[in-house]
Amino acid sequence: MTGFSLQYLPRFFVKQRLTMLANRYEIREALPDGSEGRMFAVAQQKRMAMKEQVTFFADDARTQPLFGFKARRVMDLAAAYDVTAADGTVLGSFQKDFGASLMRSSFHLNGPGLEAYGQERDATTALLRRFIDFPFSFHFDFTDKMTGASVLSSTRQFTLRDRYTVEVPDQRVDFRLAAAVAVGLDALMQR
Repeated sequence: MTGFSLQYLPRFFVKQRLTMLANRYEIREALPDGSEGRMFAVAQQKRMAMKEQVTFFADDARTQPLFGFKARRVMDLAAAYDVTAADGTVLGSFQKDFGASLMRSSFHLNGPGLEAYGQERDATTALLRRFIDFPFSFHFDFTDKMTGASVLSSTRQFTLRDRYTVEVPDQRVDFRLAAAVAVGLDALMQR
């Protein structure tokens, strides 16, 4: 893929790849029939970094960075992550709501003209997930703080390998911000 110009994408998939040394994710388009289309990006989480960081690349060889997210601080219970384009332009941010996350993982999402809040839909699954290492299917809903309208949802499929369907009904949500949040929900959920 050459260049990255897509700013809005209403639906896409995130698939975790099984690797020994790093967390890797594929971001793929969702075709009208529900199948997977072309790959838009490959994400890789840096291991052993002082600050959590995930970079999204245009290709498997990881030669062309597109965007990414990085923690603002080293250790933070209410960790905040800035999402930036490859040139450093800030696209938005997301932050864990530590207090609310004790029961159900919850996050604040901010972008240009957007303030949203998201949490796991099902409280029972959220609690079970904390005590049982099982590939539960779970669902995150992000809603606009002012209107309550849906802005983004991420649904983990019931599979051994992490696979998510991401729906973005709000055109204010840049695809790169949505992809960063979707990967962040998986990569950072255990913290």
